[in-house]
Formats: sequence, C-alpha cells, structure tokens
Amino acid sequence: MRAKLISITAALALIFAAALLHARAGGGTISGKVTYEGTPAKPKPIDMSKEPSCAKQHATPITTETVVTGPGNSLENVVVYISAGAPDDAAPSEPATFDQKGCQYIPHVLAFQVNQPLKVINDDQTSHNIHPLAKVNREWNKSQPPGTPPIVDKYDKPEFIPVKCNVHPWMHGTFAVLKNSHHAISGQDGGFSLPNLPAGKYTVTGWHESYGEQTQEVTISGSETKTVNFVFKAKPY
Repeated sequence: MRAKLISITAALALIFAAALLHARAGGGTISGKVTYEGTPAKPKPIDMSKEPSCAKQHATPITTETVVTGPGNSLENVVVYISAGAPDDAAPSEPATFDQKGCQYIPHVLAFQVNQPLKVINDDQTSHNIHPLAKVNREWNKSQPPGTPPIVDKYDKPEFIPVKCNVHPWMHGTFAVLKNSHHAISGQDGGFSLPNLPAGKYTVTGWHESYGEQTQEVTISGSETKTVNFVFKAKPY
C-alpha cells in the first residue's frame, strides 16, 4: 500500500510539473480594449452604381471604413503589436490573404510579418488594380482581371502601407507589415489579445490609420494577463 501511495504521489508531482512547465512555455498575455473619446467622423456611403456587379452584392450601400466604431465607444481596425522587447521571430509560411470582394478590401487592415507570403485574391467579376503605396519597401502596382491567379508577394521591411485600387477610387486598405508574430487587430468590440509572451519588458503600440499611434510599457513576469487599454482622440472630420 505504501509503495502504491508513493507511486501515486510521484505521478501527481509529474503532472503538476508538466502543467507548470506548460504554463511557463505559454507565457503571459497582454489584452485590453481600444476606444475613442470625442466625436468621430460619420462614415460616408459609397456609390457603386458604376460597377453593377459589385453593387448587387450589397443589400444596402456600404460605407467608408476609415473609422469604424462600435458599442461603448469601441474602435475597430486598430493594429496592436509589440513594437519593442520581443525578438524578431521567423515568418510563417502560411500566406496572409487580402481579398477583393464586392469592390471592398477584406479585411480592411491586414497585419502580417516581414517575409511572410502575401496573397491577393480577386473574387469579383471585374478587374482591380492593386496599388500598395510603400515608401520603405518596394512599391508595386498590378492589374488583376477576374478569374486570374492570386498575386503573390512579400515585404522585407516593417511598414504600414496604404493600399488603393486605381480602378475603383473608394477602395482603400492597409498592409501592416510587422517584425514579429505578436500582433492583433481590434474587433467590433474594440478588444484585442497578445498571448504567449515570455517574461520581459515590452512596448505595446496601438496604430490607427486616422488617429495615429500610442504606446505603453508593460512588464510580463510569468503566465499572468496584463490589461492595456488605448483611448484615441476622435476627429469630427
């Protein structure tokens, strides 16, 4: 009986040690919410009547996405990322996909890593002309007729790159090319989460295409979750 108890105790100790190791390996998490104060500009309706194949994909006219807000003053499409403190990790081989559907960019803001493959898809029945306005990286401008293969490319330097379509002037988006994998885009509720952070001191940056950027310093000591909130000053124009 004594030997059996010792065996059970040893097994439980191993399970506890494994769980502790897993928690340490997972690291800490920085999470929070992005909101705004003030009065944001109202989204403007987009007239797609000159592109019927796209217009018919929308039951009601869509609006501009330069500023997208939600309940409780939440702010969507904010890139939240570790700008200092995290090592530059290897880019994933899985491509980041930028879709063109209904004459919209989906997603409006696409975050991916330096040297990660970028895949641009045209799901519309009309041609698009994708023009990322890079300044640090190489600028390119490519036509993509309907039914053609995806455009595949990558960037070798971090940069926030505005993207436009030279055919449809209302189509605007952003490529957020980042140094590491610790990044997120705020959702409809303004929420974000940056998990699996090793112990250390980090600079967390929130970037919005109209409202600029903010930074905060956060120290992670273990597997805890630290809360970081960003509040942007809205512009009424």
